[in-house]
Amino acid sequence: MINTANGTIPTSSSSANAQSPGLKTYFKTPEGRYKLHYEKTHPSSLLHYAHGKTVTQVTLAHLKEKPAPSTPTASSSGYSASSGVRSAAARWLGAGNGSRTHGFAGGNGGGKSISSTSRIGSLGTLSSSNSMTNMNFDGKGTYLIFNVGDAIFISDLNSQDKDPIKSISFSNSNPICHAFDQEAKDGHDLLIGLNSGDVYSVSLRQQLQDVGKKLVGAQHYNKDGSINNSSRCTSIAWVPGGDGAFVVAHADGNMYVYEKNKEGAADSSFPVIKDQTQFSVAHARYSKSNPIARWHVCQGSINSIAFSHDGSFLATVGRDGYLRVFDYSKEQLICGGKSYYGALLCCAWSMDGKYILTGGEDDLVQVWSMEDRKVVAWGEGHNSWVSGVAFDSYWSSPNSDGTGETVMYRFGSVGQDTQLLLWDLEMDEIVVPLRRCPPGGSPTYSTGSQSSQWDNVSPLGTLQPAPSIRDVPKVSPLVVHRVHTEPLSGLIFTQESVLTVCREGHIKIWMRPGVAESNSSNISETVLSNSFKDKPLVSSKIGSCS
Repeated sequence: MINTANGTIPTSSSSANAQSPGLKTYFKTPEGRYKLHYEKTHPSSLLHYAHGKTVTQVTLAHLKEKPAPSTPTASSSGYSASSGVRSAAARWLGAGNGSRTHGFAGGNGGGKSISSTSRIGSLGTLSSSNSMTNMNFDGKGTYLIFNVGDAIFISDLNSQDKDPIKSISFSNSNPICHAFDQEAKDGHDLLIGLNSGDVYSVSLRQQLQDVGKKLVGAQHYNKDGSINNSSRCTSIAWVPGGDGAFVVAHADGNMYVYEKNKEGAADSSFPVIKDQTQFSVAHARYSKSNPIARWHVCQGSINSIAFSHDGSFLATVGRDGYLRVFDYSKEQLICGGKSYYGALLCCAWSMDGKYILTGGEDDLVQVWSMEDRKVVAWGEGHNSWVSGVAFDSYWSSPNSDGTGETVMYRFGSVGQDTQLLLWDLEMDEIVVPLRRCPPGGSPTYSTGSQSSQWDNVSPLGTLQPAPSIRDVPKVSPLVVHRVHTEPLSGLIFTQESVLTVCREGHIKIWMRPGVAESNSSNISETVLSNSFKDKPLVSSKIGSCS
């Protein structure tokens, strides 16, 4: 059972937030302690559950300097990034945007602004509420965007105030997923996918300049679910280097490709899918149509999608338990395989594009090799479904061989068991990976059996069956720590910290060893900007060491 949060918001913005019994404010790793810095949540008075509860997802968004001569216009189109851009924006987590402030508008350059809920009428009809426009907003900052119930909340990441600075409610549906484009060239940079199948694109900067009033200048796609019979959105990804293209995955097993610079109302009918069990791609019949293509991926829901860092490959995981990897530009299935048991819920790429993490209902974290086109390791340690996975692209391997090649990867996972697990994986002997233990334990090795399935790379487009438990080497977690009282839905690694989020909409920021003692807001904007460009993050969706 999921414990429903009581929604009480402490008035103090101190980093010493009250913890539930049994939860520690730190966890240990070989590098040192990760410490709870502060938390983010939502005012319970603004929540409505008329359309049922949905799982909270989090997007981190960094806005650069205000563009000249004016802010983006309402006519600009939209953009997405639930996996690709969310991970990129995420590397900003923990970074300051100038001097820290504790006002309601937070540390991103805005003055105090009293905000009330911005409400959307029937999916696109905007209605205003009594609030003040933030006239002092300077267009810079790092923000946290998350969904709870029928609302989207926007928080100032660098203010320790728990409350968001804006909320946007949808009266006829719930927001499910969202995405931000750090490198959007014009106009809209934020996408929001709804339970009804509708998709909105907006300018985040415009929303912040109009704090507390309404959703401003939204572009509407798949209005009233007209394209796919209102199949709910499940995941959104911005196409890296796609010049305004984004992909929306749905519960009916289809993905739709959109171009943000096209109107969303043009005719976009697609032929009937002849074989629901086979992958197929259909393109729109008219040049002005949007979406421009439909990818039928599988029977049942697509639960998550993620682009490789360079945008060459697209990974999907679904209710049928399969990971599928596509060559995006060629619209071709490359490889994939089935979970040990049940559905797969999440996926994430390594920065070098060599490995993919998946997690799901078999309680395992699976490591897939693009070179071998198969599972090369299983992580055992969760006691319930794995709901979020991510590689830590900021962690430096202590045994680097000096050649620039990654010889060990650090990755993390969270699950419905309320735990965060960290893992180290040796890559020089991937078929017999190092079995890690918490500090003080003795490392052991898991041999696995060398079946013929390991010796030959599968033909292009082959979906591997579920492997035998004996055929896959096992790896144990380096750290196991209970971080929340409710089931977790995601995690994000950043240069300064690790963010964990539970499905009830409570978010914790854990500062890396050494960072908690220093003032992260002293980091210069230039250093942060360069870090963001050079190392995009992989996003995904903890007691004591055991």
